Amino acid sequence: MVKWIVLAAVLFGLLVLGLAVRRVLTRLPRLQRAALALQDRQQQAEDLQRVALTVQDRAEAMQQQVETLQQRLVLIRTKRGGDD
Repeated sequence: MVKWIVLAAVLFGLLVLGLAVRRVLTRLPRLQRAALALQDRQQQAEDLQRVALTVQDRAEAMQQQVETLQQRLVLIRTKRGGDD
């Protein structure tokens, strides 16, 4: 009698495990598509980060040019005697 109860419990456990595995396997294609979409988003984020760094470098270079032009303007005004 105990053997049958143990056997039924084991079979029930295997049935529950089989059902759980089946549910996971049926969802794998959606999970794979979601993973690929996330990888695409990550690539887009990395591309945007590179673009942002490039823009930041350009902005810093332009800021230096503006500072140089301001210094030249001060020198020109000083040479002219401060006439505005």
